[in-house]
Amino acid sequence: MKFIPRDYQADIISAITDMPRVMIMAGMGTGKTVSALTALDILSLVEPVYPVLILAPLRVAQSVWPGEVQKWDHLQHLRVSPILGDAKQRLAALASPAEIYTINYENIGWLTEHWGDKWPYRTVVCDESTKLKSLRTGGKQNVEFGQKVSRKAKGKRAYALAEITPYTRRWINLTGTPAPNGLQDLWGQMWFIDRGTRLGRSYSAFERAWFINTSRDPRGTQLKPLPHAEKEIMDRISAVCLSIEAKDYMDLPELVSSVVEVELPPPVRKQYKQLEREMFIELENGDAIEAKNAASKTIKCLQAASGALYTDEQRTAWANLHDAKLDALEEAVEEAAGMPILVAYHFKHDAERILKRFPKARLLDKKPETINEWNRGEIPMLLAHPQSAAHGLSLQDGGNILVFFSHWWSLEEYQQIIERIGPTRQFQAGHPRPVYVRHLVAKGTLDEVVMERRQTKARVQDALMNYMKRSK
Repeated sequence: MKFIPRDYQADIISAITDMPRVMIMAGMGTGKTVSALTALDILSLVEPVYPVLILAPLRVAQSVWPGEVQKWDHLQHLRVSPILGDAKQRLAALASPAEIYTINYENIGWLTEHWGDKWPYRTVVCDESTKLKSLRTGGKQNVEFGQKVSRKAKGKRAYALAEITPYTRRWINLTGTPAPNGLQDLWGQMWFIDRGTRLGRSYSAFERAWFINTSRDPRGTQLKPLPHAEKEIMDRISAVCLSIEAKDYMDLPELVSSVVEVELPPPVRKQYKQLEREMFIELENGDAIEAKNAASKTIKCLQAASGALYTDEQRTAWANLHDAKLDALEEAVEEAAGMPILVAYHFKHDAERILKRFPKARLLDKKPETINEWNRGEIPMLLAHPQSAAHGLSLQDGGNILVFFSHWWSLEEYQQIIERIGPTRQFQAGHPRPVYVRHLVAKGTLDEVVMERRQTKARVQDALMNYMKRSK
C-alpha cells in the first residue's frame, strides 16, 4: 500500500525526526507504528540510526512491526528480525542481518547481558512504554554504561534498560495510555527521555514535589497528586512530548457505552455478602474457598459476580454459582440481531461457561486465521481476554459490538481492548458506524468498584475503601 500520512501522523513523524529523545503519546489506532518507521527511515538518509531495537509486547514484536514493514511500499527495503523463541532461536535472530530487531519486554534482561558493553543499537523504540513505569533510581542522572542501577524485585526489565541508555542516542517512547494508573506512571517513562532532568533525578524526589502520602499507616504509601501537580508535570515534559488524539483531527464514529445491571439470585447474593464479610464462602457441595488476604478476596468476589468460583489452587476446577450474566449476554446476542459480538472475559471459567452456552463462539488464540475469520464475519462471537487482545490487534472489520462479561482493574487493558474495534479503527477502515460497548455489571458487587476505579483512575485501595463505606 502507498502511505499517505494523515495530519496527525505527519506531526508524529516531525516530532521523531526533530527530537533525538521523544515521547509520543498518541491514541490507540493512530498509526504510531508506521509513523515511527517512516520517521526513522527518513533520518537514515542523514544520520546512522540503524540498527533499531523495538521493544514491544510479544504479539506486537512477533507480527505487528514486521507486518507494517511488509504492508507499506516505502518500507519494503527494510529487514526485520524478531528476537523471539528459545535462546538458540534468539541468537540466530541476532546473527541475521537486519535494520530492525524486535524483542518482547520479557527478554530485555537477556539481551543486555548478551551484549554487555558492546551494545549495538543506535536507536531504541519502546512500544507501550508504560512497561517502563516501574523504574526507580537513587538520583544519579548521568549513569555510565555498565553501571548498575539499584534494582528492586519489581521493574527488573526497566533497570536492565537503564544501564544501556548512555549508548543509545535516539530513544522513542510510544504509548496510547501514558498514565493508566495516575500521574505517578510518568516518571519512569520520562527518565529514559531525559534521565530525570524534568521530573526529578529520583522517584522519591518526584513524589515529594507533586504528591502527598494520604496513608494512615506510617509504613504505607497512598499517593494523591497535589492540586498543581498535573499542570506543572505536563508543562515540564511538553518540550519532549507530543500528545495526539485522533478525535482532534477527524470526525470519528460515536462510541456508545452502556451498563446492564445484573441481579444476583437471592441465595447467591447471600453467599456473596458472606464472602465479603468473612473472606470465605461455603459452597453447596461442601468445598470451602478461603480468601486469605484482601487481594485474594477481591479476586474471589469478582469471580462470584461473574458466576463461578475456582475450587482448587491450580484453578482447573470450578463450581458454578449462577447464570445471571450468561442470561444477560444472551439478551445482548438477541439485540445484536445477527451482528458479530466481541466478548471480553477475565477468568478461564468465564470462557468455558460462555462456550457451553454459545457453541458457535470461538476463543481468540494465537492463530492468525482466527483473526482473519473474525474480520471476514465468519465468527458470530469471539471471546478475548484483554491481555491477549491488546496492542496492535485489528479486529474492526469483524464487528462494532463489544460486551464486557467480567471486569478487572487495569485501565490500560480496558482501553486497549475497546480500541481493537474502536472508533479510530472503524474510521480508518472505512466503516462509518458507531461502536457499542456494553458492560454486564453484577449489582451491589465489586464489579461496580472496578467500573468506578477505571472511570476515576482511583487506586484500587481507594476504590475498595469507598465501597466498604457505602456497604456499611
